[in-house]
Amino acid sequence: MSPLPTRLSSLLPATHKCSLILALVLAPALAIAQDGDYQAPRTVDGVPDFQGMWTNNTITPLSRPEEFGDKLVLSPEEAFELEQRVADYTLEQDQPSDPDREAPNKGRIELADSYNNFWFDDGTRVARYNDEFRSSLIVDPANGRMPAYTPQAEEKIRLAREQREIMGAYAGPEARPLAERCLLSFSSSGGPPMLPILYNNHYQIVQSPGYVVILVEMVHDARIIRIDDDPLPATHKRWLGDSIGHWEGDTLVVETSNFNPSQRFRSSSDDFHITERFTRVAEEIINYSFTISDPETFQQDWTAEIPMNMTDDKLYEYACHEGNYSLPGVLAGARLDESQSEQ
Repeated sequence: MSPLPTRLSSLLPATHKCSLILALVLAPALAIAQDGDYQAPRTVDGVPDFQGMWTNNTITPLSRPEEFGDKLVLSPEEAFELEQRVADYTLEQDQPSDPDREAPNKGRIELADSYNNFWFDDGTRVARYNDEFRSSLIVDPANGRMPAYTPQAEEKIRLAREQREIMGAYAGPEARPLAERCLLSFSSSGGPPMLPILYNNHYQIVQSPGYVVILVEMVHDARIIRIDDDPLPATHKRWLGDSIGHWEGDTLVVETSNFNPSQRFRSSSDDFHITERFTRVAEEIINYSFTISDPETFQQDWTAEIPMNMTDDKLYEYACHEGNYSLPGVLAGARLDESQSEQ
């Protein structure tokens, strides 16, 4: 299954202008103070307390739309305009589906054909990081876009595509994506890096001396971060990698590598390494950033920053129906196609 896309990119060509009245109405709701003198609460062992329920949902895309160029920080008016576009789009898409509409083309399923808009929960606000409205989550490179692949990575992607065509995309369950098999969350929601997607963007953080656990709403991934510990043996290839944390003042720094070979982030290599930083900058805000280093895959390291906001929402049990129903149906359909082509 392809990564779940953000809706903002498709809305950018709109020309709707947000009114000053709207800006004045929305501003107080967005103005969450990030006091530079803020002191995070402490756990029983004296480290900053991150425990609670958090969400990273936002309409700000990972990669910056080209219309913004190298402009990372938006004005309040620009941010409100983008939010209004999403609000208008949501209102339109929330209308009841036409029961007499034609069936979608199986060769190209549009986003609107998969779910009614009601089920999406990808946020309504532009990401606000260090009190700045952001045009993209990526902050380095300056254009806010992922670096180009290396020639080695391009060749690896081409060979993998050819191999997939030879084997067949539906040869068996092993040929399907991990998320479709209910083994791992969609589109790196569980991470690392932990990226916002169309829904289930909630994370419950639990701490005990020597450990930080992040429970992910999507496919109920649970990542255990060991503090000041030694790496696991190289033969231990975890789905979410081997995460080791340490404290730099009030910031939790997490180094993760040694991923399962079947778990690839954007065609990453075995040398994929990610450094994450968690800093509680206000009572209801954690600044989350990550830097990806993979010289075999990307032509340079790159960094993104994502606000995580405290929420009163509950973390519901995730039921992965892809594995319960969809996958057997997909494979059964493939076997039927094969039997009919042989006749």
